[in-house]
Amino acid sequence: MPLDPGFAPAKINLSLHVTGQRPDGYHLLDSLVVFADLGDRVTARAAPGLSLAVTGPMAAGVPVDGSNLVLKAAMALGAGQGASVTLEKYLPAAAGIGGGSSDAAAALRVLSDLWNCPMPDPAAVLALGADVPVCVQGTACRMRGLGEVLEPVAALPPVPAVLVNPRVEVPTPSVFKALVRKDNAPMPQEIPAFDSPVALAEWLQGQRNDLEPPARALEPVIGEVLAQLSAAPGALLARMSGSGATCFALHESDESAAQAASALAALQPGWWVQPCRLG
Repeated sequence: MPLDPGFAPAKINLSLHVTGQRPDGYHLLDSLVVFADLGDRVTARAAPGLSLAVTGPMAAGVPVDGSNLVLKAAMALGAGQGASVTLEKYLPAAAGIGGGSSDAAAALRVLSDLWNCPMPDPAAVLALGADVPVCVQGTACRMRGLGEVLEPVAALPPVPAVLVNPRVEVPTPSVFKALVRKDNAPMPQEIPAFDSPVALAEWLQGQRNDLEPPARALEPVIGEVLAQLSAAPGALLARMSGSGATCFALHESDESAAQAASALAALQPGWWVQPCRLG
């Protein structure tokens, strides 16, 4: 199914191996990335100038000036062109699920259509952020290098999951700074095809998120989230996504994921808890 141009889905790192660090300080990654069926939404209409409005349940605190990646994306696409852009915010910020990057990718797609202009070249897209290229693609893939090397993976089965964020922001630079080892092993050379969520979860048991230990040291509540996700009936695997603090648990069925999400939301009403499908 073609990606809805204005939909900005949550990006989930099923694995995230930090494999090196360049002399300029940028880290090299090897990650299996998928996308959820929930996310933000970007719309745009013609206007003399360029402006951004943010609405939705997660709008509080989201900037509407040039520091927002949506406006940075708009400038990268067509400096001097006008549009009234609205970002409906449903994903928590600084959460390790690529919210801002996915918003930027959706803005590029929507404004490319509105302005009838081509997408920026790959270098300009990467300059917006390491996660923006994969979010522009918007499909399951292996992401390597700084985030610019994208390889499609065999079609994954729809994977029921629960996403949880304990409402703490974990700054990505702080997590990388706290990472003790920067030259960890990559994933296996070949990623197999998976015929079920169980098979995917079993394979992922042998993979890692190298940013999880430093993130947990900075925000111990992440460990509590992972423990509660793992303890839910039917949970196949629990892991942190990206640099945190959002964590996920894979389940075998939508019913199992929905029940786990409902129980956890009742137990932790202050947390952001969402059942979804990954793919």
